[in-house]
Amino acid sequence: MKVALLANLKQNAPTWPNMTPDLWADLDSWETIQAITIALEKAGHRVTFLEGDVSLFNNLLAIKPDICFNICDGHFGGSPQSQIPAILDLLRIPYTGSGVLTQALAHDKAMTKRLLSYHGLPTPAFQVFERDDEPLDPHLPFPLSVKPSRKGPRRKDSVKFIVGDEIELRSQLRHIFDVYRQPALVEPFIEGRMVSIGIVGNLTAPTARRIPEDGEASRISEGLHFFPPLEVDITLPPTEETVLYLNQAQVDLAHNSRHLCPAPLNEQQLERLKWLAATAFRVMGCHDIARVDFQLDVNDHDNPYILEVNPLPGLSPDYSDLCLEATANGWHYEDLINRILDEAFNRHQLSIAETGLQHNFALEKLPLVA
Repeated sequence: MKVALLANLKQNAPTWPNMTPDLWADLDSWETIQAITIALEKAGHRVTFLEGDVSLFNNLLAIKPDICFNICDGHFGGSPQSQIPAILDLLRIPYTGSGVLTQALAHDKAMTKRLLSYHGLPTPAFQVFERDDEPLDPHLPFPLSVKPSRKGPRRKDSVKFIVGDEIELRSQLRHIFDVYRQPALVEPFIEGRMVSIGIVGNLTAPTARRIPEDGEASRISEGLHFFPPLEVDITLPPTEETVLYLNQAQVDLAHNSRHLCPAPLNEQQLERLKWLAATAFRVMGCHDIARVDFQLDVNDHDNPYILEVNPLPGLSPDYSDLCLEATANGWHYEDLINRILDEAFNRHQLSIAETGLQHNFALEKLPLVA
Protein backbone atom coordinates (compact mmCIF):
# COMPACT_ATOMS: atom_id res chain seq x y z
CA MET A 1 0.00 0.00 0.00
CA LYS A 2 0.93 3.63 -0.38
CA VAL A 3 1.30 4.90 3.19
CA ALA A 4 1.67 8.54 4.20
CA LEU A 5 3.55 8.82 7.49
CA LEU A 6 2.29 11.96 9.22
CA ALA A 7 4.26 13.49 12.09
CA ASN A 8 5.50 16.73 13.62
CA LEU A 9 9.28 16.83 13.77
CA LYS A 10 10.98 18.71 16.59
CA GLN A 11 13.41 20.21 14.09
CA ASN A 12 10.53 21.67 12.05
CA ALA A 13 8.56 23.10 14.99
CA PRO A 14 7.96 26.86 15.11
CA THR A 15 9.93 28.91 17.60
CA TRP A 16 9.70 32.42 19.03
CA PRO A 17 11.35 34.44 21.79
CA ASN A 18 10.59 33.43 25.38
CA MET A 19 8.62 30.32 24.38
CA THR A 20 8.15 27.58 27.00
CA PRO A 21 11.34 25.46 26.92
CA ASP A 22 9.51 22.11 26.94
CA LEU A 23 6.70 23.14 24.58
CA TRP A 24 7.72 20.71 21.83
CA ALA A 25 9.02 17.96 24.13
CA ASP A 26 6.48 15.45 22.80
CA LEU A 27 7.26 15.98 19.10
CA ASP A 28 9.09 13.28 17.18
CA SER A 29 12.69 12.97 16.10
CA TRP A 30 13.90 12.10 12.63
CA GLU A 31 15.19 8.80 14.07
CA THR A 32 11.62 7.79 14.95
CA ILE A 33 10.40 8.67 11.45
CA GLN A 34 13.17 6.56 9.94
CA ALA A 35 12.41 3.63 12.25
CA ILE A 36 8.69 3.62 11.38
CA THR A 37 9.46 4.00 7.68
CA ILE A 38 11.85 1.04 7.70
CA ALA A 39 9.33 -1.08 9.63
CA LEU A 40 6.57 -0.35 7.12
CA GLU A 41 8.82 -0.84 4.10
CA LYS A 42 9.89 -4.25 5.42
CA ALA A 43 6.23 -5.24 5.08
CA GLY A 44 6.22 -4.12 1.45
CA HIS A 45 4.54 -0.72 1.84
CA ARG A 46 5.60 2.44 0.01
CA VAL A 47 6.07 5.19 2.57
CA THR A 48 6.11 8.98 2.15
CA PHE A 49 6.74 11.25 5.12
CA LEU A 50 4.59 14.38 5.36
CA GLU A 51 4.90 17.10 7.99
CA GLY A 52 1.60 17.65 9.80
CA ASP A 53 1.35 21.39 9.21
CA VAL A 54 -0.56 23.74 6.89
CA SER A 55 1.07 22.11 3.85
CA LEU A 56 -0.52 18.74 4.64
CA PHE A 57 -3.89 19.27 2.94
CA ASN A 58 -2.44 19.92 -0.51
CA ASN A 59 0.25 17.28 -0.10
CA LEU A 60 -2.36 14.64 0.65
CA LEU A 61 -4.30 15.63 -2.45
CA ALA A 62 -1.11 15.33 -4.46
CA ILE A 63 0.13 11.92 -3.34
CA LYS A 64 -3.27 10.26 -2.70
CA PRO A 65 -2.19 7.75 -0.04
CA ASP A 66 -4.13 4.56 0.55
CA ILE A 67 -3.87 5.10 4.29
CA CYS A 68 -2.08 7.44 6.71
CA PHE A 69 0.06 6.40 9.66
CA ASN A 70 -0.65 9.34 11.96
CA ILE A 71 1.52 10.28 14.95
CA CYS A 72 1.00 14.07 14.81
CA ASP A 73 0.92 15.92 18.13
CA GLY A 74 0.12 19.27 16.51
CA HIS A 75 1.34 22.74 17.35
CA PHE A 76 -1.44 25.16 18.23
CA GLY A 77 -5.00 25.34 19.53
CA GLY A 78 -6.89 23.77 22.41
CA SER A 79 -6.82 20.24 20.98
CA PRO A 80 -3.89 20.06 18.54
CA GLN A 81 -3.84 16.26 18.33
CA SER A 82 -7.35 16.27 16.86
CA GLN A 83 -6.53 18.57 13.93
CA ILE A 84 -4.96 16.00 11.60
CA PRO A 85 -7.73 13.41 12.15
CA ALA A 86 -10.23 16.16 11.27
CA ILE A 87 -8.44 16.85 7.98
CA LEU A 88 -8.27 13.15 7.16
CA ASP A 89 -11.96 12.70 7.98
CA LEU A 90 -12.77 15.63 5.68
CA LEU A 91 -10.81 14.03 2.84
CA ARG A 92 -12.15 10.56 3.69
CA ILE A 93 -8.66 9.13 3.89
CA PRO A 94 -8.30 6.28 6.41
CA TYR A 95 -5.69 6.61 9.15
CA THR A 96 -4.25 4.88 12.17
CA GLY A 97 -5.24 5.83 15.68
CA SER A 98 -8.18 7.50 17.35
CA GLY A 99 -10.43 10.15 15.86
CA VAL A 100 -11.18 13.78 16.54
CA LEU A 101 -13.34 13.50 19.65
CA THR A 102 -11.11 10.98 21.41
CA GLN A 103 -7.96 12.99 20.77
CA ALA A 104 -9.63 16.19 21.96
CA LEU A 105 -10.94 14.58 25.16
CA ALA A 106 -7.61 12.93 25.97
CA HIS A 107 -5.67 16.15 25.47
CA ASP A 108 -7.78 17.84 28.16
CA LYS A 109 -6.96 15.85 31.30
CA ALA A 110 -9.86 17.32 33.28
CA MET A 111 -12.36 16.30 30.59
CA THR A 112 -10.88 12.80 30.59
CA LYS A 113 -11.34 12.58 34.36
CA ARG A 114 -14.92 13.85 34.12
CA LEU A 115 -15.70 11.14 31.58
CA LEU A 116 -14.06 8.42 33.66
CA SER A 117 -15.89 9.60 36.78
CA TYR A 118 -19.23 9.62 34.93
CA HIS A 119 -18.75 5.92 34.17
CA GLY A 120 -17.72 5.11 37.73
CA LEU A 121 -14.09 4.40 36.86
CA PRO A 122 -11.52 5.17 39.57
CA THR A 123 -9.58 8.39 39.08
CA PRO A 124 -8.30 10.76 41.78
CA ALA A 125 -10.57 13.60 42.92
CA PHE A 126 -9.63 16.88 41.31
CA GLN A 127 -10.25 20.60 40.95
CA VAL A 128 -9.58 22.84 37.96
CA PHE A 129 -8.29 26.34 38.75
CA GLU A 130 -8.69 29.37 36.51
CA ARG A 131 -7.34 31.90 39.07
CA ASP A 132 -4.74 31.67 41.79
CA ASP A 133 -7.12 33.04 44.45
CA GLU A 134 -9.87 30.43 44.03
CA PRO A 135 -10.59 28.56 47.29
CA LEU A 136 -9.28 25.03 47.48
CA ASP A 137 -11.87 22.26 47.75
CA PRO A 138 -11.70 21.16 51.41
CA HIS A 139 -11.93 17.53 50.28
CA LEU A 140 -8.52 17.80 48.58
CA PRO A 141 -5.79 17.21 51.21
CA PHE A 142 -2.14 18.18 50.89
CA PRO A 143 0.20 17.19 49.36
CA LEU A 144 -1.28 18.00 45.97
CA SER A 145 -0.21 17.47 42.38
CA VAL A 146 -0.53 20.66 40.30
CA LYS A 147 -0.07 20.60 36.52
CA PRO A 148 -1.41 22.19 33.33
CA SER A 149 -4.86 20.88 32.50
CA ARG A 150 -4.16 20.43 28.80
CA LYS A 151 -0.45 19.76 28.70
CA GLY A 152 1.34 17.69 31.30
CA PRO A 153 4.91 18.40 32.35
CA ARG A 154 7.74 16.14 31.32
CA ARG A 155 8.35 13.49 33.97
CA LYS A 156 11.79 14.83 34.86
CA ASP A 157 10.10 18.03 36.04
CA SER A 158 7.27 16.36 37.94
CA VAL A 159 8.82 16.92 41.37
CA LYS A 160 8.29 20.66 40.90
CA PHE A 161 4.55 20.13 40.65
CA ILE A 162 3.99 18.58 44.08
CA VAL A 163 2.96 21.18 46.65
CA GLY A 164 2.67 20.78 50.42
CA ASP A 165 0.75 23.86 51.56
CA GLU A 166 -1.35 26.83 50.45
CA ILE A 167 1.67 29.06 49.76
CA GLU A 168 3.27 26.53 47.44
CA LEU A 169 -0.10 25.86 45.78
CA ARG A 170 -0.71 29.53 44.94
CA SER A 171 2.84 29.94 43.66
CA GLN A 172 2.54 26.91 41.40
CA LEU A 173 -0.84 28.05 40.08
CA ARG A 174 0.65 31.42 39.11
CA HIS A 175 3.54 29.64 37.42
CA ILE A 176 1.20 27.51 35.30
CA PHE A 177 -0.99 30.47 34.34
CA ASP A 178 2.03 32.58 33.39
CA VAL A 179 4.01 29.92 31.54
CA TYR A 180 1.40 27.59 30.03
CA ARG A 181 -1.49 30.08 29.81
CA GLN A 182 -4.14 27.50 30.58
CA PRO A 183 -6.13 26.20 33.57
CA ALA A 184 -4.42 24.10 36.22
CA LEU A 185 -5.45 20.60 37.26
CA VAL A 186 -5.07 19.95 41.00
CA GLU A 187 -5.47 16.50 42.54
CA PRO A 188 -4.18 14.65 45.61
CA PHE A 189 -0.64 13.34 45.32
CA ILE A 190 -0.94 9.57 45.65
CA GLU A 191 2.14 7.79 46.88
CA GLY A 192 2.59 4.47 45.17
CA ARG A 193 3.66 2.61 42.08
CA MET A 194 3.18 3.98 38.55
CA VAL A 195 2.15 1.30 36.05
CA SER A 196 1.05 1.56 32.43
CA ILE A 197 -0.83 -0.90 30.23
CA GLY A 198 -0.34 -0.71 26.47
CA ILE A 199 -3.10 -1.83 24.11
CA VAL A 200 -3.18 -2.59 20.40
CA GLY A 201 -6.36 -3.65 18.60
CA ASN A 202 -9.97 -2.64 18.28
CA LEU A 203 -13.14 -3.54 20.11
CA THR A 204 -15.52 -5.71 18.14
CA ALA A 205 -17.91 -3.33 16.38
CA PRO A 206 -20.39 -1.87 16.86
CA THR A 207 -19.52 -0.30 20.21
CA ALA A 208 -20.74 2.72 22.14
CA ARG A 209 -18.73 4.89 24.51
CA ARG A 210 -20.07 3.08 27.56
CA ILE A 211 -19.51 0.01 29.69
CA PRO A 212 -21.83 -2.87 28.71
CA GLU A 213 -24.63 -3.12 31.23
CA ASP A 214 -24.09 -6.82 31.82
CA GLY A 215 -20.41 -6.18 32.56
CA GLU A 216 -19.41 -9.23 30.53
CA ALA A 217 -15.60 -9.31 30.44
CA SER A 218 -15.36 -10.68 26.90
CA ARG A 219 -17.49 -7.84 25.53
CA ILE A 220 -15.41 -5.23 27.33
CA SER A 221 -12.05 -6.35 25.93
CA GLU A 222 -12.82 -8.53 22.90
CA GLY A 223 -10.50 -7.58 20.04
CA LEU A 224 -7.82 -5.99 22.25
CA HIS A 225 -4.28 -7.21 22.88
CA PHE A 226 -2.71 -6.16 26.18
CA PHE A 227 1.04 -5.78 26.48
CA PRO A 228 2.84 -6.68 29.71
CA PRO A 229 2.51 -3.93 32.34
CA LEU A 230 5.38 -1.49 32.66
CA GLU A 231 6.37 0.13 35.94
CA VAL A 232 8.36 3.29 36.52
CA ASP A 233 10.21 2.63 39.76
CA ILE A 234 13.02 4.37 41.63
CA THR A 235 13.84 1.68 44.17
CA LEU A 236 13.65 -1.78 42.62
CA PRO A 237 17.08 -3.33 41.94
CA PRO A 238 17.64 -5.27 38.71
CA THR A 239 16.90 -8.97 38.89
CA GLU A 240 17.32 -11.94 36.58
CA GLU A 241 13.55 -12.03 36.12
CA THR A 242 13.46 -8.47 34.77
CA VAL A 243 12.74 -8.52 31.05
CA LEU A 244 13.52 -4.83 30.54
CA TYR A 245 15.50 -2.73 32.96
CA LEU A 246 16.78 0.55 31.58
CA ASN A 247 18.87 3.30 33.10
CA GLN A 248 16.57 6.29 33.35
CA ALA A 249 19.12 8.53 31.64
CA GLN A 250 18.35 6.62 28.45
CA VAL A 251 14.77 7.83 28.48
CA ASP A 252 15.29 11.30 29.97
CA LEU A 253 13.35 10.63 33.15
CA ALA A 254 13.92 11.59 36.76
CA HIS A 255 16.86 10.81 38.99
CA ASN A 256 17.60 7.06 39.29
CA SER A 257 14.20 5.67 38.35
CA ARG A 258 13.88 2.60 36.16
CA HIS A 259 11.53 0.87 33.78
CA LEU A 260 10.54 -2.59 34.89
CA CYS A 261 8.58 -4.72 32.45
CA PRO A 262 6.73 -6.91 33.17
CA ALA A 263 5.89 -5.12 36.39
CA PRO A 264 5.75 -7.42 39.43
CA LEU A 265 2.00 -7.82 39.92
CA ASN A 266 -0.10 -10.73 41.11
CA GLU A 267 -2.76 -12.20 38.86
CA GLN A 268 -5.61 -10.36 40.57
CA GLN A 269 -3.86 -6.99 40.21
CA LEU A 270 -3.04 -7.62 36.56
CA GLU A 271 -6.58 -8.66 35.66
CA ARG A 272 -7.95 -5.57 37.40
CA LEU A 273 -5.59 -3.30 35.45
CA LYS A 274 -6.48 -4.95 32.15
CA TRP A 275 -10.21 -4.60 32.86
CA LEU A 276 -9.82 -0.92 33.72
CA ALA A 277 -7.59 -0.31 30.68
CA ALA A 278 -10.17 -1.91 28.41
CA THR A 279 -13.06 0.07 29.88
CA ALA A 280 -11.08 3.31 29.61
CA PHE A 281 -10.25 2.43 25.98
CA ARG A 282 -13.95 1.82 25.38
CA VAL A 283 -15.49 4.89 27.01
CA MET A 284 -12.87 7.19 25.45
CA GLY A 285 -13.58 5.73 22.00
CA CYS A 286 -9.98 4.72 21.25
CA HIS A 287 -8.88 2.94 18.09
CA ASP A 288 -5.90 0.79 17.11
CA ILE A 289 -3.51 1.81 19.91
CA ALA A 290 -3.51 3.39 23.37
CA ARG A 291 -1.68 3.46 26.69
CA VAL A 292 -3.46 3.73 30.03
CA ASP A 293 -1.45 4.97 33.02
CA PHE A 294 -2.27 3.94 36.58
CA GLN A 295 -1.24 4.84 40.12
CA LEU A 296 -1.27 2.01 42.67
CA ASP A 297 -1.83 3.54 46.07
CA VAL A 298 0.87 2.38 48.46
CA ASN A 299 -1.88 1.56 50.97
CA ASP A 300 -4.20 -0.23 48.53
CA HIS A 301 -2.50 -1.88 45.54
CA ASP A 302 -5.63 -3.81 44.59
CA ASN A 303 -7.65 -0.67 43.76
CA PRO A 304 -5.63 1.37 41.25
CA TYR A 305 -6.45 4.86 40.01
CA ILE A 306 -6.54 5.75 36.30
CA LEU A 307 -4.25 8.76 35.82
CA GLU A 308 -4.31 9.21 32.07
CA VAL A 309 -5.51 7.71 28.80
CA ASN A 310 -3.10 8.32 25.94
CA PRO A 311 -4.54 7.47 22.49
CA LEU A 312 -1.36 8.69 20.78
CA PRO A 313 1.50 7.05 22.73
CA GLY A 314 5.09 7.59 21.65
CA LEU A 315 6.66 5.13 19.20
CA SER A 316 10.37 5.90 19.62
CA PRO A 317 11.86 2.40 19.36
CA ASP A 318 14.49 2.71 22.09
CA TYR A 319 12.58 4.23 24.97
CA SER A 320 8.84 4.82 24.43
CA ASP A 321 6.77 2.92 26.98
CA LEU A 322 4.62 1.11 24.43
CA CYS A 323 7.68 -0.07 22.48
CA LEU A 324 9.31 -1.39 25.65
CA GLU A 325 6.10 -3.24 26.51
CA ALA A 326 5.93 -4.74 23.02
CA THR A 327 9.55 -5.91 23.33
CA ALA A 328 8.73 -7.54 26.67
CA ASN A 329 5.87 -9.28 24.85
CA GLY A 330 8.37 -10.77 22.36
CA TRP A 331 7.44 -8.44 19.50
CA HIS A 332 9.96 -6.81 17.19
CA TYR A 333 9.51 -3.12 16.46
CA GLU A 334 8.29 -3.83 12.92
CA ASP A 335 5.70 -6.23 14.38
CA LEU A 336 4.24 -3.42 16.50
CA ILE A 337 4.21 -0.81 13.73
CA ASN A 338 2.65 -3.09 11.14
CA ARG A 339 0.10 -4.43 13.63
CA ILE A 340 -1.06 -0.84 14.23
CA LEU A 341 -1.38 -0.31 10.47
CA ASP A 342 -3.20 -3.61 9.96
CA GLU A 343 -5.64 -2.80 12.76
CA ALA A 344 -6.50 0.52 11.12
CA PHE A 345 -6.76 -1.06 7.68
CA ASN A 346 -9.16 -3.74 8.93
CA ARG A 347 -11.14 -1.22 10.97
CA HIS A 348 -11.76 0.84 7.85
CA GLN A 349 -12.85 -2.39 6.11
CA LEU A 350 -10.52 -1.83 3.21
CA SER A 351 -8.94 -4.16 0.71
CA ILE A 352 -6.09 -3.59 -1.72
CA ALA A 353 -8.52 -3.63 -4.63
CA GLU A 354 -10.75 -1.00 -3.02
CA THR A 355 -8.18 1.64 -2.17
CA GLY A 356 -8.27 3.34 -5.56
CA LEU A 357 -12.05 3.62 -5.41
CA GLN A 358 -11.72 5.00 -1.89
CA HIS A 359 -9.70 7.93 -3.19
CA ASN A 360 -11.98 8.66 -6.11
CA PHE A 361 -14.83 8.88 -3.64
CA ALA A 362 -12.82 10.85 -1.11
CA LEU A 363 -11.68 13.59 -3.45
CA GLU A 364 -14.60 14.02 -5.80
CA LYS A 365 -16.72 17.15 -5.61
CA LEU A 366 -20.02 16.40 -3.98
CA PRO A 367 -23.17 18.34 -4.98
CA LEU A 368 -24.35 21.06 -2.65
CA VAL A 369 -27.54 20.39 -0.75
CA ALA A 370 -29.95 23.31 -0.56
